[in-house]
Amino acid sequence: MIPFRVGQGVDVHQLVEGRPMILGGVQIEHSKGPLGHSDADVLIHAICDAILGAANLGDIGKHFPDTSSEFKGIDSKILLRRVTDLLHQEGWKIGNVDSTLILEKPKIKPHIEKMQETMAALMDITPDLVSIKATTNEKMGYVGREEGVLAFATCLIYR
Repeated sequence: MIPFRVGQGVDVHQLVEGRPMILGGVQIEHSKGPLGHSDADVLIHAICDAILGAANLGDIGKHFPDTSSEFKGIDSKILLRRVTDLLHQEGWKIGNVDSTLILEKPKIKPHIEKMQETMAALMDITPDLVSIKATTNEKMGYVGREEGVLAFATCLIYR
């Protein structure tokens, strides 16, 4: 058996007025926020899928379906902690996470360190093992029109 695996995750949410902008477990001041069944933290959702995929445990929808009232409005930090616990139960640990957020506004750089600290604590790793990059979509498509936010994540796990 190979003692390590890699998984990828992708998530996208529509941006709407009146919702809080929560990314990487951190609330960011902005006029719009992601729409979803939970708090719609697109970054945490992509990371959860990367972790689950690496361990071949399905996806976030399998474990936390948007048809369940149990997860209505849930803080995505709880989901990331549960995914980490599930991973540990299967005998795996997280090696590192690399992620990218794609959105026009707000600027993410001032919030990256807090996001790294927040998510690292939930994944039982150090913040230097959580890479977060951000870019715009150069005003193209739904992201460029500020109608949505997109996140990609890759995770290495090991035994």
